[in-house]
Amino acid sequence: SFALVDGEMDAGDLARLEQNVPRQEAGRLSAKELVLSRANKSVRLFETVVEALAAGRQPAIEDILKVGYLLRTTAVYGNGKFGLGDFPLVKRHPELDGPYRAEMLCVYMIRHFQCELAEHVARARGGASAVGLDPKIRRAFGIGNATGLGMAPFLIRHPILIHHWIAAKENALASVLDVESADPEAEAKYRKLLCRAQAHVAEWNVEEPRQQERIETLRRELAEIAAWPLEASQPWRALYETVKAGFSLEAQELVAALLIELYPEFVDSFAEEMSAAEPERIDGTISVGAILDAIERDYRWALDIDFDDEHARKYFWYYSEAKEEPRLGHRFAEPGAEREMRLGIGHMVKQLYTALKDVPRDQAIASFLLKHPEWRLAVRRIETTRRFPYAEIRDNTIGGDLLPIDLLRCKLAFFGATKFDPKSDLWTRITMYQGAPLIDELGSPGSDDWWLPAWLS
Repeated sequence: SFALVDGEMDAGDLARLEQNVPRQEAGRLSAKELVLSRANKSVRLFETVVEALAAGRQPAIEDILKVGYLLRTTAVYGNGKFGLGDFPLVKRHPELDGPYRAEMLCVYMIRHFQCELAEHVARARGGASAVGLDPKIRRAFGIGNATGLGMAPFLIRHPILIHHWIAAKENALASVLDVESADPEAEAKYRKLLCRAQAHVAEWNVEEPRQQERIETLRRELAEIAAWPLEASQPWRALYETVKAGFSLEAQELVAALLIELYPEFVDSFAEEMSAAEPERIDGTISVGAILDAIERDYRWALDIDFDDEHARKYFWYYSEAKEEPRLGHRFAEPGAEREMRLGIGHMVKQLYTALKDVPRDQAIASFLLKHPEWRLAVRRIETTRRFPYAEIRDNTIGGDLLPIDLLRCKLAFFGATKFDPKSDLWTRITMYQGAPLIDELGSPGSDDWWLPAWLS
């Protein structure tokens, strides 16, 4: 267990943290702490690495790549939880003024610590015979993460923030697709990154059959893409549209990420547009008719769902009292649906649509809400989606076909997560910072060129 502390610590702080940090949810932190986290040791790989270092040799890179990390975080808390400093305090530091930057800094630092820990244990065991990790080997260690259902509702409950994330990605991609021609330097960089991506995917294997099948499809598709010549006019648009038309989602998103990597001078500024300062709000002067029109335009996917079918309402989200985290229950087989979290946006909007059909279209929505305040959340959501088109997850988040793993993967991808390793439809392991520069390499030439690293090619 560990915490990211703002400023210097004294003996009193250390004693307080020693009492509270290991207790996690049962402890209480102060505004001086910005992030609280915990991690599990990958016991098998940790022992393999320590044994090698203690004997005076480097661990085999093949052993490292089978796991990818020595520590795997199982929670990274911030923004005021358990008494931590909330975001307005964090953003006083310009370098942390952005979503999850403090949390990601904490994860990067624990990546450094895991190697220090392994070397320390190796020295204790091997004495003068022990050696430290070679820098290239050290870079092969990322930080693992195990993410479950606790993250999924975040995407539903923060629609404006999610809009800004998706918009940043889409705008970055659009700026690359508009490039009229690829100069030799850009084409060479594209070929280099595509070759690296192929090597990276070749080293990515999981036990879950569905994801492994996707990986194998991706390998075949990347080999096909690598054989294509680039078009003379708008080459990146031609490439992307071809992949989008006939290849897997894995290939589509990998190519999109690769294209964004080509032009940092075009895309880096979009990272500063990923915060959300605007509040969700209701404009009570909007007419009922305008709300109905917005539902028909933006929520047609929800209107087309038959929510009278129990399969369409199979699940309900609830908050675990023991773990203080969201969980998923079976509506028609388990108790607790009366405590349901209001995360079934599609169902809620369709119910509102039905309720508004008999209301005069020219009536202000405020008049309706004065009599029916239970619909405030739904109206606010619809008005938010009108202003922020990427705000809504266009899927039935309570239906029997729900795959929470897709929600988790969407958010984790924005953190630079790679090598997704699903353990069920409800949780996944990932790797972060694998191949990233070490602390003493930050700022050196080329240190930020580590997208989808590979070691065995």
